[in-house]
Amino acid sequence: MRGTTVLPGTQCVAPAEGALPVHRLEVPMPNVLPFAVGTFDTIGPMSRATFPHRHTFYEIVHVTGGSGTHVIDLARWRLRPPNLCVLAPGQVHHWEDTSGLEGSVILFTDDFLLDHPGDRDILRRLGERPWLTLDEGDRVWVNRLIAELTDEYQRGADGFDSVLRALLHILVVRAARLPEPAAAPPAPTRSGSVAEEFARLVAAADPALWSVRACADRIGVTTGYLAEAVKAATGRTPGQLVREARVHEAKRLLARTDLTVRQVAARVGLGDAAYFCRFFRRETGVSPGDFRHGGDIHHDHRVESIAPDPPPA
Repeated sequence: MRGTTVLPGTQCVAPAEGALPVHRLEVPMPNVLPFAVGTFDTIGPMSRATFPHRHTFYEIVHVTGGSGTHVIDLARWRLRPPNLCVLAPGQVHHWEDTSGLEGSVILFTDDFLLDHPGDRDILRRLGERPWLTLDEGDRVWVNRLIAELTDEYQRGADGFDSVLRALLHILVVRAARLPEPAAAPPAPTRSGSVAEEFARLVAAADPALWSVRACADRIGVTTGYLAEAVKAATGRTPGQLVREARVHEAKRLLARTDLTVRQVAARVGLGDAAYFCRFFRRETGVSPGDFRHGGDIHHDHRVESIAPDPPPA
């Protein structure tokens, strides 16, 4: 994803309904250096956004104080300052339950790396192991480099852009030398991963939750982020799993109860019986009536995950 810049105040909106917001790097006026460095306060509230979003630019975060959790893609990292974090364009992240968050943020686009194009590959590799904890020696040189970057950026003296690129290059190369983080996400999720929580909600057989948006709202994430989490964990979309849950429950009711088709439709959250019949035929290949009367002999009416194994022959 190529970096872009926009004028200050430009709205960061979701590109399509249900998709994650995409943030672009703000610049004071057209053609100004696509780079910024500052504290969380000077960069602004979007630097500690609590909702999942993507960037079109790189972000290096240096956390020197505070508590909470930084969620990057599907991994959750508890703050244990000092930490250094690298986010590549396209990665999803947000902050949770932070308190006293202190440190610096460095933002820049692909275009800023023209003096050191090889840094793009290094940064993307760092984005795959984004949360680094610094020992005392590393803390000293990271503090020094970021202080120099901040001072050079604020002064804006002649040639400051080339100095910024050189200092950033040193920071990137040295960050790549830091040891791998110890296994992923030490911080537990609120109630398991997003995908696990989604599976739990769908399995509850509550028609009110057989909606991707309803599940996303209950979990506290966007529908786009939910789709990414579930797809990564299962290889399938939330919509597919919701449809399967409805079909499984409808099959159970049709096969094991005397409820009418209209009543079954209502029980699975599809109050319109005609729509339910179309939905059921589309998903199973047969009508509800044919299924109930044995016309679906090739279908196993049991829910696979709870059906007992057949006895040995």
